[in-house]
Amino acid sequence: MKIQLKPIGEQVIVITGASSGIGLVTARMAAARGARVVLAARNARDLGDAVHRIRSEGGRAVRVVADVSDEAQVAAIAETAVAEFGAIDTWINDAAVAMYGRIMDLDTADMRRQVEVNFWGTVYGARAAVPHLAREGGALINVASAVADRAIPLQGIYCAAKHAIKAFTDTLRMELEEAGTPVSVTLAKPGSIDTPFFQKARTLLGVEPQPVPPVYAPDVVAEALLHCAEHPVRDIVIGGMGKVIQLAALAPRVTDTYMERTTFDSQRTDQPVADGRGDNLYVPLDHDGGERGHTWTGRTKESSLYTWAALNPGTAVLALAGAAAMAAGARALRSPSPRRVERGD
Repeated sequence: MKIQLKPIGEQVIVITGASSGIGLVTARMAAARGARVVLAARNARDLGDAVHRIRSEGGRAVRVVADVSDEAQVAAIAETAVAEFGAIDTWINDAAVAMYGRIMDLDTADMRRQVEVNFWGTVYGARAAVPHLAREGGALINVASAVADRAIPLQGIYCAAKHAIKAFTDTLRMELEEAGTPVSVTLAKPGSIDTPFFQKARTLLGVEPQPVPPVYAPDVVAEALLHCAEHPVRDIVIGGMGKVIQLAALAPRVTDTYMERTTFDSQRTDQPVADGRGDNLYVPLDHDGGERGHTWTGRTKESSLYTWAALNPGTAVLALAGAAAMAAGARALRSPSPRRVERGD
């Protein structure tokens, strides 16, 4: 079954978790390319600011204040999209919350809440989106994580929810394909991304958490998501280190030992958690933080050669061939010319 997806400029795109980070960057990027965008999240003020900015730049956007852990509120996102713009062409499930701590120290109610947002929010979004996407063909993009393939310490429930999203997405894809439903289902698996996600996390670490380096800009993810909105892609790892994590699953005991030695420390900053610091596990903060984070102080990678190559395999092969030819030519120029031997009569 061949699925035809529209160019971004002709699409209506719904994005959950759109008040900050990856969701916000993707919404602004899509609107700048002509898409009509529906931004959904819990933070009404930040959503309003985002929509105002998009409109001031000539884009078309509406907001829906919604908690994705509530199925009725997710259904309202779809209803608003159709009422405002007449259709849904791409739905991106990006909403998520973070929590840091050892599993035996976490409160089970908090664990349940994280799964309700991260996993059930994706399920509700997919079920709301598919009937609309199926009408003329469309794309469902579930944003999981590199930890959907390999868990790490101190984020056990987050990892569990992302593993569940992978299983859910793979199953839904097969069922839709078998039924002949014209919906492209993509599982996106970003590595560590520089967003406010970490500074809003509930943490038992005693210090502010941070992403495990290397860390990529949210624009890298947004570009990949919009590519998947135009071109059917089964799954995509975003950021080269995400691919390394995926491959690490092939040597689980070695990876266990390595992570036990490194990832407890690499997820901690030296910044103490401020008194009265809130988190967004249950309710939104006054401000979601914008596009980039404030706990990560290292270098942020603004591009990913691996992701570009994964999304453009044909071009990547040509580029590699061209580079090889240039290298061969350079070697030839550096080599001494063979001595010419003239033959006598």
